[in-house]
This record gives sequence, C-alpha cells and structure tokens, in this order.
Amino acid sequence: MTRNATIISAEAWLVDLEVETKRTDAVQSFLKQETIFVLLTTADGMTGLGYSYTIGTGGRAVLEMLRGGLLDAVIGQDADRPEAVWYAAFNSTRATTVGPITSLALAAIDTAVWDARSRRTGVPLWKLAGGSSPSVPIYDTEGGWLHLSPDELVTQALATRDRGLPGAKIKVGLPNAHHDLARLAAVRDAVGPDFHIMIDANQSLTSAEAIRRAHLFRDLDIFWFEEPLPAEDVAGHERLAQATAIPVAVGESMYSVGHFREYLQRGAASIVQVDVARIGGITPWLKVAHLAESFNVTVAPHFLMELHLSLACAIPNALYLEHIPQLRAITTSEITIRDGRAWAPDTLGLGIEWDRDALDDQRLA
Repeated sequence: MTRNATIISAEAWLVDLEVETKRTDAVQSFLKQETIFVLLTTADGMTGLGYSYTIGTGGRAVLEMLRGGLLDAVIGQDADRPEAVWYAAFNSTRATTVGPITSLALAAIDTAVWDARSRRTGVPLWKLAGGSSPSVPIYDTEGGWLHLSPDELVTQALATRDRGLPGAKIKVGLPNAHHDLARLAAVRDAVGPDFHIMIDANQSLTSAEAIRRAHLFRDLDIFWFEEPLPAEDVAGHERLAQATAIPVAVGESMYSVGHFREYLQRGAASIVQVDVARIGGITPWLKVAHLAESFNVTVAPHFLMELHLSLACAIPNALYLEHIPQLRAITTSEITIRDGRAWAPDTLGLGIEWDRDALDDQRLA
C-alpha cells in the first residue's frame, strides 16, 4: 500500500468514568472524569486514537466544539506533521483561544495525531518525543485528599513509603491553617526526613495567606507548594516565591505556552506541572517542557499518568510523575512501577492499551 498519511475522517465521542476513590480538595470534589475521545483515520488506513478530559463538567462543550468545526479543520491534513495539524485546528477557532474548552478539544486531536505517528513509525512515544530516560520517579496523590483524617493520612503515607515510592502529596487549604499544619506534621513525624511531602492548595489561597502558611510549614521540609493561588495571579506567585524557600509548583490550570513563559520569566514557578490535555496536546506540552528546561526548571506533570509517563520519560528535566489511577475501567494494562519509578511502555501509540469493548459500552454521545 502506498504510504499516505492524509486524514480522511475524524470522529469524537464522550465516555464518563466514575472516580476510583473519593477525591476532595480545598475547592471541589472530583466527581467523574468526562473523557473525550477522537479517532482519526488516514488515507492508507492508519488510525490514531486520542483523548482529553474534564473532572465533572464541560465535557459536552468540548465534544460540541470538536464536532462543530475542529474535526472538519483537520480533514486533508498530513498526520505525519503534528505541528501543521495542530495549527490547522487552532487557526479555525481563534475567537475562543486561549481557553480551557478549546485547549481540551485541541488536545484530543493532537494526541490522536501522535498516536497515529507512533504506530506509523514503529517507535514508542517516549522515544519518538525525545527518549531521555526509560523511567521517572513517581509519587502518590491518592492517599492525601482533604477529607482524610491525620491518622488516615499517616496510614496512607506509610503504605506509600513501604511500596517504595519516594513521596506523597497532601491536600491543604482548610479554613484554619493550624489544622493543615497538624496534618502535615503528623505525616512528617511518621515517615521521617527522607520521604518527600508535597502540598497542594488547589488555587484556594490569597498571596498573603499562602506566604503565611509557607512560613508555618517551614520546618516540615515541604518538597513543593502546588497551586497555592489562582493561576491568573502571576504577581502573587512571584511574591510567594520570593518569600519562601519551598518550591512553588504551578501549571495544571494554565492553557497556553505564553502563560508558562510569563511565570518562568518572573521567577514565579519553581516546578512546572503542565497537563497535556489542558495545554492543548503533546505538541504544545513538549514546548512548555523545553521552555522550562531553558530556565533550568523541572517538570512534574499533572494527572493523566498513563499518558504523561511517556512524555516525562521523553524529556531531560522530568522531576516526578503523579500516581492517580483513573483509566482502569477502559484499559487492559497498567503502568509498570518498580523501585519507586514508573517505566515507560514500549507499546506503540500513546502507550495505553485501550479496552475497545469497554469504550463502546460506556460511550455516551
């Protein structure tokens, strides 16, 4: 068959996934994962399956944006040229960029393009995107939700440590800062000094309160302070970074390469947590990762561990992968974790083995 990577068809659909455990933070509960899939087919019969997500609302808006124009914009494009496909879609919707719905829709298309590209070349995604290292350290988030008591946090952290993982994340942002402090102190006392404790306020604090809490937590050797303030408050993050020795981690709620550039230029981000869905796909994700590298800043991507594993292994400045399982209902394999590290799959495509029957059974629209 003559090689022809021209995209001749594109379809999108929605699957809802219930959360695997109760998940709460300072501003919300994670009720379900609205998962938007895009399937691209090329003239020579190759397919690419990509996806994006929301945590409970907006999934149908993303689906409508795809069906209402973005899918049509990539018909006739060359799937071997991800930059061209991405900009064909992006340029068709400038009136709604930069924004979450558009970025999430772009991500579903772009990940489908990279899925097809990996299959076409026969090269696993982690190598195709850079191939820096076959593994990356992994930390746990599932044992640190805000509704858990101090005793429950301790039990979960000790279990994480005993599994060989080097760190865990604890949610903060309770109305009384000293209640946050007590929870963190209980965990630190239990796990000892060699275990990394990350904290995440989920954009719930003011700049002044974040500085105050960072001061309260200073003796606990916090590994990073994640999303302390609303993502649009670059100046507040800059003030916090100047006021504390705790590294400031941001990025899961940022939707453009330019937003990351502003943070990095102002010294407002010590760790970049770029999310492949929210930034608009693998193509811009890699740009953010290398932008961070140019500032000597590390990357610890947010959520989507099944996909972010390959991307983190692709780049030289990956710090950590976040462990939150969420795709087990629609996949037939799990990521490999050994010696406190996650190991990149050599499976072609996105490195995810989808259960196509389960996808069909759970298809909503």
